[in-house]
Amino acid sequence: MRTLYPRFLRSATAVSQFPPASAPEIAFLGRSNVGKSSLINALLGSKHAHVSSTPGRTRAINFFALSDAPERQNPRMLFADLPGYGYAKVSRSITAEWPKFIEPYLSERTVLALCICLVDSTIPPRTSDAQLIEFLTAAGRNFLVVGTKADRLSGNGRAKALSTLRDAFGPERLILCSAKTRAGMKELWQAIHEAAEEFGNKTASAGER
Repeated sequence: MRTLYPRFLRSATAVSQFPPASAPEIAFLGRSNVGKSSLINALLGSKHAHVSSTPGRTRAINFFALSDAPERQNPRMLFADLPGYGYAKVSRSITAEWPKFIEPYLSERTVLALCICLVDSTIPPRTSDAQLIEFLTAAGRNFLVVGTKADRLSGNGRAKALSTLRDAFGPERLILCSAKTRAGMKELWQAIHEAAEEFGNKTASAGER
């Protein structure tokens, strides 16, 4: 699998601040404190995404460009780190702004190739996670459910967690991951590359018509 070089691109709190739609984008979504930033950093092999002990700190869509070489400006793909949801202490005045740019991003972004829905594999499924998956399904988005914090599960616990997540959310394909032990990272990277490649092929085919 090819090495990609990440760099922080920009933060966006409005549609007008989104990067140019030029490369496939992989969006990371999940409840506050699900381990989203830690997982992104584990994938990138760096500390580009800010990790905080206080849930709800990510309040913009943070974009990261991944290129084939450190000096290359045209990225092969982008990662989009979306604000977490479901944390009551985040100011209502802030969360009221989220639908103005998060919902348009998920519904209308033409280069959005895959939505990675992160759920905590160590706790019972949450209604807000199911609502997110229902939204993405209705929007016709390609998504993958990933259970985080898998290092806290025993062998039997992993099988139970997979069964519970399938019963709650329905998808056949589920991945359990750990940012701490890197379990599941190879499988997750494979899914990301496949989605980006498939998206690129569809775009190329559409351009030839």
